[in-house]
Amino acid sequence: MITITDMELSFGGAPLFKDVNLKFTPENCYGVIGANGAGKSTFLKVLSGDLEPSKGSVDIPANERLSVLRQDHFAFDEFTVMDTVIMGNKRLYEIMKEKEALYAKPDFNEEDGIKAAELESEFAEMNGWDAELDAAKLLNGLGIPENVHYELMRDQNGSVKVKVMLAQALFGTPDILLLDEPTNHMDPESIEWLQEFIINYPGTVIVVSHDRHFLNTVCTYTVDIDYGKINMWPGNYDFWYESSQLMLQQMKQENKKKEKRIEELKEFIRRFGAKKSLAKQATSRKKMLDKIQIEHLPVSNRKYPYINFKFERELGRDILEVNNLKYNFEGKQLLDGISFRLNKDDKVVVLGDNENAVSALLDIIAGEITEFEGNVKWGTTVQKGSLPKDTASFFDNDLNITEWLAQFSKERDVTYLRGFLGRMLFSGDDNLKKVKVLSGGEKVRCMFSRLMVMGSNVLIMDQPTNHLDLESITALNEGLVDFKGVLVFSSHDHELIQSVANRVLEIKDGKLIDRMCTYEEYIENKKFSHN
Repeated sequence: MITITDMELSFGGAPLFKDVNLKFTPENCYGVIGANGAGKSTFLKVLSGDLEPSKGSVDIPANERLSVLRQDHFAFDEFTVMDTVIMGNKRLYEIMKEKEALYAKPDFNEEDGIKAAELESEFAEMNGWDAELDAAKLLNGLGIPENVHYELMRDQNGSVKVKVMLAQALFGTPDILLLDEPTNHMDPESIEWLQEFIINYPGTVIVVSHDRHFLNTVCTYTVDIDYGKINMWPGNYDFWYESSQLMLQQMKQENKKKEKRIEELKEFIRRFGAKKSLAKQATSRKKMLDKIQIEHLPVSNRKYPYINFKFERELGRDILEVNNLKYNFEGKQLLDGISFRLNKDDKVVVLGDNENAVSALLDIIAGEITEFEGNVKWGTTVQKGSLPKDTASFFDNDLNITEWLAQFSKERDVTYLRGFLGRMLFSGDDNLKKVKVLSGGEKVRCMFSRLMVMGSNVLIMDQPTNHLDLESITALNEGLVDFKGVLVFSSHDHELIQSVANRVLEIKDGKLIDRMCTYEEYIENKKFSHN
């Protein structure tokens, strides 16, 4: 349990949030949401004790263990996967190492024996004899095979390290779990396992995530950071969204009614205030007017960009034909004889157990990679636009945002470009910012702007939701649903894939599996094939 009382956090004298009074209880999962910069990760740091609040208190019972999903994947490179997981229970790991050191002493004496007995007793109380078995269950659940469990962390790829760090946070059933973006870079099977784990978890779970499907599946409460405040709503993300929008709409409608009533009263007073026979009624209406208060609508941190991909040239019958595509990188065969055709109504998600292979395929068909074996043939009516995972080369210049976008636009008028950028949340002096200093989310919005002014009829996107907040992800989702051209993309966002894709290309061990189905049908088919 966590109890927050009159908490405030300020930076440079300006409060990030204040007057926070919340209670987090066991057997519940709390999803923390808010725009980029609202303070979600900072809030978790306050809960974990990494940051001290400026005012108020954060109270956790002394006998409760808190565990945090750590983001430094290189901090454990010198340890085995198994040891890294067990380190999730710091005291248990200390006991294990202390025991090993004692028993390894060549001059083991009576005093050492007494100390060892104390450690063995504490070790047994903490269920230490099952530690490796429990750690193995977590690793297996996350899809890490047993032959990896005793390998060094430095020898693992990024995807495995992410899962090991998650297993570390989950290890030993802590009373309180703080998880910041736990589904990042996770495959669908691992995400589904984690969802079931959290749903059945006996402790308190507090999670920050941009994955709407994940939040809807696991959360019993939604913690919204906005307007400089932190408020808790019962229910999952969709329930919060519908409820908050309804409340805002009701406030606006109520204000409209009040504004209409104010105008009616003012009109009566203006027309009849000077007439003696109606002076009493006019005075009464003045009193009524003074009592009417227009509800102040606070300014939200949430901003939704306008994302709308349109094209001028219609697609012909021939879109893309790929034949016997092979690609080798650093001695590894990422693509091994891949062949497929794109159809005019395709919205294709590319998935795979190796993200490098997925990115390689997208980069090859986008023209970013030119050295490969096989044939890639685009139709003559195709005008393709791409958003690669690595966009650094696009922003390695001294241009401001308006100048940068002008490179890709047929319409070069500054007023038009600034108006366009304003809808993408670049307003006022933002248009003069140098692109090389933009944040990750701002660069992605620039790339969306680029694709929109180019008017491409085929879009190729590699992880387009990276660096985006929920509002931008929602806007992108709607924009891709409405897009009438052909789309090829990769993503970890369940909701985006399910609502957009009508075809799944899966790369497994360099080979291609092609399925004409929705994402959830794909997941069900995989479950069935495993059983």
